[in-house]
Amino acid sequence: MSKPRLIAFYLPQFYPTKENDEWWQKGFTEWTNVGNAKPLFKGHYQPRVPADLGYYDLRIPEVRIQQAELAKEAGIEGFCYWHYWFSGRRLLDRVFSEVVNSGEPDYPFCLCWANHSWYQKTWDPTKPDRLLIEQEYPGEEDYKNHFYAMLPAFKDKRYMKVGDKLIFGVYDPMAIPDFKKFEEIWNYLAQENGLSGFYFCGFTYKKEATAEIINRGFDSAVLDNVMTAKEKEKTIITRLKRRWFQIPEKFDYDSYSKWMLSLYDVSDKVHPCIVPNFDHSPRSKERGVVITNHTPEKWERLCNQVFNLCGGRKEQENIVFIKSWNEWGEGNYLEPDLKFGREFIDATRKAFDKID
Repeated sequence: MSKPRLIAFYLPQFYPTKENDEWWQKGFTEWTNVGNAKPLFKGHYQPRVPADLGYYDLRIPEVRIQQAELAKEAGIEGFCYWHYWFSGRRLLDRVFSEVVNSGEPDYPFCLCWANHSWYQKTWDPTKPDRLLIEQEYPGEEDYKNHFYAMLPAFKDKRYMKVGDKLIFGVYDPMAIPDFKKFEEIWNYLAQENGLSGFYFCGFTYKKEATAEIINRGFDSAVLDNVMTAKEKEKTIITRLKRRWFQIPEKFDYDSYSKWMLSLYDVSDKVHPCIVPNFDHSPRSKERGVVITNHTPEKWERLCNQVFNLCGGRKEQENIVFIKSWNEWGEGNYLEPDLKFGREFIDATRKAFDKID
């Protein structure tokens, strides 16, 4: 039985940027939403307060090194940094650029392109959301510019691979209108620059979409099913609670775990993406979605089940994504907080060590 290759998503939005100052408020970071969160029902664990690392600023290299050390303790092979490219304009790129340029932390990484437009949501069905920046696909020249902008990272010895292919995720694989051309250009440029090519992962919330993603030319699909669990749990009662009593949609962690396990069919070309918890209310208040009754023990149990389920896959392709390392504004993180300390990190390691 092969050990899973654990890859945890890493959100870089924990330092102020010019764009966030303009769109939201001066000094806005992800901590702004986290710190302003309120409990919306009895037993709702909010606000979440970070423990060991505090309300960190990711511009500080020592913080990034501490994060990598904690992730190693959990058995996580590397971070998958969210990457933002808008037709030549990179956002929230300082942290990853510094990681590449400095060589620190000496810890594996890969990238996932968050290829969606950014909106300021009004949460009012009668009013349109405000478009902040649009994701466009202008064509071949942009694909080339994108590749060369990231080439220093692709050539970095820390970049994670499947075999000799560089792992590169795409958040919305169906949005790229000519992915075959994108794939062809990037693989050609990789070989021109001494690299073997890419292992493209396309993410989806829908089990039925995995085959279509692979048919489009992706090397694998990633089943990230928090939203499908959300859709399953929707009822008239939950809608009324949300509208009249300002109570977000809730579903139990055990329900999420069972739903996830029921959706995933073991395949070398389909990777599971699992969450230790989910709580969108810091960003969306009562309009959000909240997983309740999460504990380190339940997380360890889910990890055990998924790792055992996937243990017969090929070693290099036995990837399990964790969402996430530090997405505090969505309540899905492994970093220590005041309630659980390092218990989620320890639980991940225990499950990892059980696989021989």
